[in-house]
Amino acid sequence: MPGKISRRDLLGVGAAVAAGSTLNPLPAIADETTGGKGNRSNAIAVSTYSYWRYRDDSKLGIEQCIDLAADAGFDAVEILHVQMQDESNAALQRIKQRAFRHGLDLCGFSTHQSFVSPDPESRQRNVEHTIKCIELAYALGIPTIRVNTGRWGTSGSFDELMANKGIEPRLEGYTDDDGFGWVNEGLEKCLPAAERCGVVLGLENHWGLGRTAEGVLRVIREIDSPWLRATLDTGNFLENQYEQYEQLAPEAVFVQAKTYFGGGTWYTLEINYDKVAEILRGVDYRGYISLEFEGKEKHETAIPKSLALLREAFA
Repeated sequence: MPGKISRRDLLGVGAAVAAGSTLNPLPAIADETTGGKGNRSNAIAVSTYSYWRYRDDSKLGIEQCIDLAADAGFDAVEILHVQMQDESNAALQRIKQRAFRHGLDLCGFSTHQSFVSPDPESRQRNVEHTIKCIELAYALGIPTIRVNTGRWGTSGSFDELMANKGIEPRLEGYTDDDGFGWVNEGLEKCLPAAERCGVVLGLENHWGLGRTAEGVLRVIREIDSPWLRATLDTGNFLENQYEQYEQLAPEAVFVQAKTYFGGGTWYTLEINYDKVAEILRGVDYRGYISLEFEGKEKHETAIPKSLALLREAFA
């Protein structure tokens, strides 16, 4: 019969395949130098924040940022929610299509909320806002959003907060235990939406009660849900940074990597990304590394330098 393969032919093919696999073996998935873990590069993303940085003269649209990220050679884009100018479904689908046509993943959605308030109505508004952000991420096909604990709000301004290294006094009459209770309550109300949409909440070390790895881990462990993990921001630990990276790394589902070319907007933190990469490899972190450029140099020159730095460290 035409096309029929004999047993002799089949054995010959098998021998050829075996010989070929000897001559051209597939890359090893793991070797003893990686401790049994896969040895591959992390995908490098860029946050749209890197092109804006809250500067009055540079608030680019999300689609513009996607174009710039593609031109620079990134693998993916993280969207800063407050930078969005249109939240309609049509706009969301345009963003998703733009990234797809550039060959870019949409990998993260960075949001703001604060559950640290004695006012239950204020906390509920933040719950509703977070659920809305979960649904926006779902519509965009993004698998994780950055969430915050929030802070006491007793600083006069963000500049004052930064001048005090992110430390501020508690509201009079309340304790950190009160604050953590409000945070847990708020995030637990968001978890059903996260599970329904398949969007992991990544609690970031982002001032307030989440200023330290200990604070972030307290919330994650007390809530104990697979839909709440950590977003590790390399630029938000101002003391004992490498020890705190090591603490938070096992729970990280997303990593934001700060660079400060031209000097930082609020401060400049020296970060050894070879060491950060080693810490993350030690816990087999295979996710995205998302650049958050926070320097004063123009993004046209600083972002390509940042990408080269991260590519080398996380290769």
